[in-house]
Formats: sequence, structure tokens, C-alpha cells
Amino acid sequence: MKAAHLWGADLKYFRLPLEHKQKRGRDMDLTTILGVVAGFILVIFGIQRGGAAKSFIDFSSVLITIGGSLSATIISFRKEDIRKVIKIASIAFRERSMDYIGIIEQLITLADLARREGLLALDNALGEIEDDFLKRGLQLVVDGIDPEIIKDILETGIGEIGERHKMGRKLFDQMALFAPAFGMIGTLIGLIQMLRTLDDPSKIGPGMAVALVTTFYGAVLAYLVFIPLSSKLAVRSQEEVLHKAIILEGILAIQSGDNPRIVSEKLKSYLPSSEKDSVEYVRMPAPTREEVESIL
Repeated sequence: MKAAHLWGADLKYFRLPLEHKQKRGRDMDLTTILGVVAGFILVIFGIQRGGAAKSFIDFSSVLITIGGSLSATIISFRKEDIRKVIKIASIAFRERSMDYIGIIEQLITLADLARREGLLALDNALGEIEDDFLKRGLQLVVDGIDPEIIKDILETGIGEIGERHKMGRKLFDQMALFAPAFGMIGTLIGLIQMLRTLDDPSKIGPGMAVALVTTFYGAVLAYLVFIPLSSKLAVRSQEEVLHKAIILEGILAIQSGDNPRIVSEKLKSYLPSSEKDSVEYVRMPAPTREEVESIL
């Protein structure tokens, strides 16, 4: 029996790398939550130290600033896009760690398998791979698709991921734009109401304070919530695009029959210098006579 059949019959010789699981947990991202909470706590603490904290609380200002911002944001998106945008935007609040070293070691193992047993041997490994993007690319390789076509297909997929994330960032960017604007609108409303009481000088000071509260709300929401969340989404997008780019490079290298060590060096070029030495090149062990007999 050919060695390829042995590898296809029992995947335990390279099971460890192929069981690599991308850390996309649904756990909340504590850094995002702590940053937002800490920011509000510090702002509130600063207000309390200055005294007259009650003057910063005005329900009408909340309605104008938050309600107006949400309404304008909803108007800015199509109905069918709103749910998608909210789902994508929620990525900013979830822990999403990309294991670049793990995926590189997985690709090196697949390159070793393909070089030893041929590209068709990858078909037996597809069931052990959890990353849909990697599985899709390897299936194209097994099907004998031209490398340039595979590159175009996968690059289109990477571009589509970037566009989806851009839509999520646009949600927060729009709210960061609208919040200060509606804060200013609330201030104008307050000033108009204040001007109606100019005949009573004792009401001018408190009226001006209430008028400026909406501007305060808009600035806090924009620069403490919406803009930072948009930046977090941008970071998440860059991480996922890099992850997919590593997979694309690895798939093309596997299809071209590159030596696993060459594949390793190619993929490590995507990593910072401090992480390159963490990638391990582990050759698949040849089956022993007892293991061959058990398979047969």
C-alpha cells in the first residue's frame, strides 16, 4: 500500500497542528469595557470635585443628544444593512485573538504532507481543519484550480471581509459625527429658551449652564465611546485581514510544492521579529511498522 493511503487512513500523525483552533471566543473584551467604564468614572469624578454635579444632569439634553444621534444614524443606513452593521460592530466588544503562530505551524504541516504524499493527500485532511477560509483554499488546490484563479478568489474574499468591517466602523464614525452636532443643536435650543428670560438676570447663568450640557454630552459620547470603538474595529479588521493573508500565502506555497522550511520562512515574514522564533517546524513522523500493520 502507498504511503499516501496510510496518511489518508489515519490522520493522527499530523493531528495536533490540524486541530489548531482560532481563538474567536464570545467572551467580552475586558479592555474595551474597562476603558469605557474608566473613562466615565474619571469624568464623573472630575465633575464631582468641581461641585454642582446636578447641573450636568438634564433629561432633555439626553433625549436631544442620544436620541438625535441614533435617529440620524438609522437614517444613514438601509434597513437590510442595520442588523448586519450591529452584528459587525459587536466585534469591538468581543475577545478576538488571532493565533498567527498556530496557523503558520498548521500550514507548515500541510506543506509537509503535500510534499510527501502529493496535493491529493490534502483531501483527507480537510475534515480536520476548522478554519473555513483555509478549508476553502485547500479544496480549490485539491480540485486542481489554477494558482492565479485561486489567488483571485481568495483575495476577493479578503477584500469582502474588509468591506464588511468598514461598514461596521462607519456606524461608529457616523455616531461620532452626529453626537457633537446634536449637542450643538441642544445648546442652541437652550440658548433660545434662555433669551426668553433676559428680563430676569438671575435665570441667565443657570439657563446657560443647561444649554451647554448637551454640547458636553455630545463631546463625551463622540470622543470617549464612538471614536475609540471605531478604532478598535479598525484594529480587529487589520488582524483578521493579516490572518487571511498568511493563509493565502501558505496555500499558494503549498500548491507550488515549496519545501516546508521555505513555507515557514515565507510565512514568518508576516510576524514581528520578536515572534518569529516561536514558530516551530515539526516534521510528520514516519509511521512505525506496528502502526502500518494496525492501519492495514
